[in-house]
Amino acid sequence: MVRLQSDQVEDKTSFLAQVAIFQHFSAQDLSAIEQSITSLPCSPGRILYRPGDVSNALFFVKSGRIQLYHLSTDGRKLITATLETGACFGEQVLCTPNISTSFAEAIDAATLYLLNKTDIEQLLQHNTAVAGALLQLMGQRLTGLEDQLINTTFKSVTARLAELLLQLATVQGKEFNGLAVNGFSHEDLADRLGVYRETVSTALRELKDVRAIQLGRKHIAIRQPDLLRQLAQTNSKSGLHRREH
Repeated sequence: MVRLQSDQVEDKTSFLAQVAIFQHFSAQDLSAIEQSITSLPCSPGRILYRPGDVSNALFFVKSGRIQLYHLSTDGRKLITATLETGACFGEQVLCTPNISTSFAEAIDAATLYLLNKTDIEQLLQHNTAVAGALLQLMGQRLTGLEDQLINTTFKSVTARLAELLLQLATVQGKEFNGLAVNGFSHEDLADRLGVYRETVSTALRELKDVRAIQLGRKHIAIRQPDLLRQLAQTNSKSGLHRREH
């Protein structure tokens, strides 16, 4: 039992050392923080918080994946982030009022580490590096949301989908003789863009018709990456159609 507890402490400390906001901490400081951190196992589908909930903790993803998203009144989902090992979320705990504005959900089995509001406030008082790292995190997230808003306002769904496919393919790496996106249904892609599944299906057919992609079952092969990049940069709701005329 003693050995098991020792391994758990070492595992937490090792993990914290790799988290951006704690990278400059000494082993002694990390050990002190480790004592304040609690572990939370999550089954797939667990909702960690929803809009209107009071936020009392900062979350760190030890393993698994967490999705941050919004839901419209008609049930459409807009995914704003998919977080994996080492990611931090729940930064609204630092705001006044500390109210959540989105959903956070485990999309597969996950383990999280939690640091409560009181311990975070003490850290901020004694270590300016933590404050700077958290501000950077909030800035990055706001920039991402701003980019998403600009694309939604000025770009067609087809252009936004082209950009999304390139991003996903880059993350997944090369496959066969070109880039490919695997494991995403039309519904999954629609959730990333905040549109209906039928809208994504139409946009995929448009990209297929211009031979930018080839469609399979949860497999999208990118045949003309340069063309897809051109389409992704089209700042017009009707950019693809204008190119065809």
